[in-house]
Amino acid sequence: MSDAYRTPDERFEGLPGWDFEPRYLEQDGLRMHYVDEGEGDPVLLLHGEPSWSFLYRKIIPPVAGVARVVAPDYFGFGRSDKPTRIEDYSYDFHCDSIRRLIEELDLRTITVVVQDWGGPIGLRLAVEHPERFARLVILNTGVGGGRAPSEEWLRFRAFMRRVGTDIVAGQLIRISSVTELADDVVAGYDAPFPVPESRVGIVAFPEQVPTEPEHPNTPKMNEVRDALMRWEKPALVLFSDSDPIFSPAAAERLAARIPGAGPAEIVSGAGHFLQEEKGEEIAERIVRFLAETPS
Repeated sequence: MSDAYRTPDERFEGLPGWDFEPRYLEQDGLRMHYVDEGEGDPVLLLHGEPSWSFLYRKIIPPVAGVARVVAPDYFGFGRSDKPTRIEDYSYDFHCDSIRRLIEELDLRTITVVVQDWGGPIGLRLAVEHPERFARLVILNTGVGGGRAPSEEWLRFRAFMRRVGTDIVAGQLIRISSVTELADDVVAGYDAPFPVPESRVGIVAFPEQVPTEPEHPNTPKMNEVRDALMRWEKPALVLFSDSDPIFSPAAAERLAARIPGAGPAEIVSGAGHFLQEEKGEEIAERIVRFLAETPS
């Protein structure tokens, strides 16, 4: 692995609602950060972009009351190390690193909670390693290749190509929300990314979305999408009502494809980052889902 940036620890001091003990694993010279709270069967929380495990800070404590919660930061995000070459990032790279985390912590009977890029990563791991996974909780995401998720997403990718490593993560989350976010919360999303070289992973992700059949990630994402049609273990599809990229109609289509899922459920009053805006409500629903579907 090439050079990597490590965000100084002091950037993470005093963030609102964020007092979890940092834990780390080494992979090929890179340090991966994760939160590990509670006891019991694991609930694996996977974030998207440009967020990090801070996105789940309202969800971790309630769920940790009934389960073991593991919330990693992908390489390039949060407190994890950030390779500084864009070519170091790929769909396989992110999937392999989270798979290794699962194996090194020996997580079994996993409930995986996915949103945004957590979907393609976490759902792939679930269908490729079903012996380790018991349930799916799917929030505002999609999986599949060959066409863009929406016109709004294409506008987002064009924006990312224009701004590059000048992207301000917290501002992107603020404009994607339907409620007003406090300044200290926005600063929390900015905390991992103080310099341009810390933002390469953010810039890399949109280019990994397979918007045309020829994209190298198209076959694998379509395999994952097709494998979900055979997923008979419990699955909860829970989207928000105000995400221009992943709509309630997309939630309904996704739930209809998964045999283990009931009808899609919709959270009112939230945009793309629904864990930020409706975290307590989502935590309550996850706790109830765990109780309703005992292992």
